[in-house]
Amino acid sequence: MSAIASNLQAVRTRIADAAKAAGRSPESVSLLAVSKTWPLGHVLEAVAAGQVAFGENYVQEGVEKAEASAGHSLIWHFIGPLQSNKTRPVAEHFAWVHSIERLKIAERLSAQRPDHLPPLQVCVQVNVSGEASKSGCAPDEALELCRALAALPRLRLRGLMAIPEPSDDPAAQRAPFRQLRELFEHIRASGLPLDTLSMGMSHDLEAAVAEGATIVRIGTAIFGERHYA
Repeated sequence: MSAIASNLQAVRTRIADAAKAAGRSPESVSLLAVSKTWPLGHVLEAVAAGQVAFGENYVQEGVEKAEASAGHSLIWHFIGPLQSNKTRPVAEHFAWVHSIERLKIAERLSAQRPDHLPPLQVCVQVNVSGEASKSGCAPDEALELCRALAALPRLRLRGLMAIPEPSDDPAAQRAPFRQLRELFEHIRASGLPLDTLSMGMSHDLEAAVAEGATIVRIGTAIFGERHYA
């Protein structure tokens, strides 16, 4: 078994254990393998171990991998900050976008989504920690943005995403995830049929699953520590 296959098995076990501890079905949590900065060969190792959903932060890199792996029927998620001049390749090559924080970006994705593809699955990114360096709309702006997105053609609003400030304290990890879940429930109660909470990474997936994550975005625990050029 390759290191990546072994790591995937360990992550799936962590997810299943966290779900059971929270009284949830392990099948209620999907694993998104974050392959940014890793070569296509690493992605294909994960594919051989049964992984089909992959997350990318950089448009050009993600598009190149999506094109190169077209024969494998993979599901590509864009999870990084998205500028308006980069929306077209994302609309054309990705199945999901988790990181919408402005209506203008959503309008461009809607207009540029090819008719022959299914609707683009989208999440609103919320800056739950209030960090100036973090992307995402303010929590009190999320409902209005979700309503606007839900009305756009060629998009399907699925839920919310967040990248909270890192912490080693389990209680501190859970607090922002709880805040996002409560916002998710508030928006659902307003009549929007959200079903996705994209939250939790390698260091805090247990806390995220405990608070209701439906997608966890795991990179380091699968592929190893990144070495940025």
